[in-house]
Amino acid sequence: MFDNAGFADVRSTFRCAVDGFVAVVDAVPSTRLSEGALGSWNIRDLIGHASRALSTIESYGGRTIEGPLTAGPAGYFAQIGEAPPGSDARRRRDDMIAERGREAGAALGDNPAATVRTLAERVIDLVDTMGGDTPVASPAGQMTLAGYLPTRTFELVVHTLDLATALGLPVPEVLRPAIAMSTMLAGEIAAGLPSAPDVLLALCGRGGLPEAFSVV
Repeated sequence: MFDNAGFADVRSTFRCAVDGFVAVVDAVPSTRLSEGALGSWNIRDLIGHASRALSTIESYGGRTIEGPLTAGPAGYFAQIGEAPPGSDARRRRDDMIAERGREAGAALGDNPAATVRTLAERVIDLVDTMGGDTPVASPAGQMTLAGYLPTRTFELVVHTLDLATALGLPVPEVLRPAIAMSTMLAGEIAAGLPSAPDVLLALCGRGGLPEAFSVV
């Protein structure tokens, strides 16, 4: 699904995710940037965090690091989420992510929508010049762009939906292909968890999942 043979589809779906994210950010009134959005984040913080799904491609793309190759997007999320929920290591990780989101939000400046559009255009142009086998020095280890890009699509989709929910906005139609790919990736991640049987039963209407359950 995420190998080089399907990289054109991966890149096209990423573009759908970027377009959907930009569309929702464009619709955010400046008067609402300080409103609560997700956990400790306000709207600005959440936009900042989501924008890192773009900026990290610039930061990590074309670079190599030592170590084994991380196998695909599900492997990426398994690696970065290896600290168990509720552990001190997970709390430290979550605190770091929250702080980086606030910093990225502050860096958006007086016109976050314009900053996001400029970043999106720059990253789309960059991705268009890269092949699926372009090395990526990700936080989860060495990857190829074909394996890393779906993780960026996933992040953009989830946080665009978070933004739309917080603001009471409709889901952009352009996001639909990226939602489909992200749902399949979430299922692949869930399949590797001990709770996989419970997730399957919940998806089939045979029960629910614990509060705050997440596959990432």
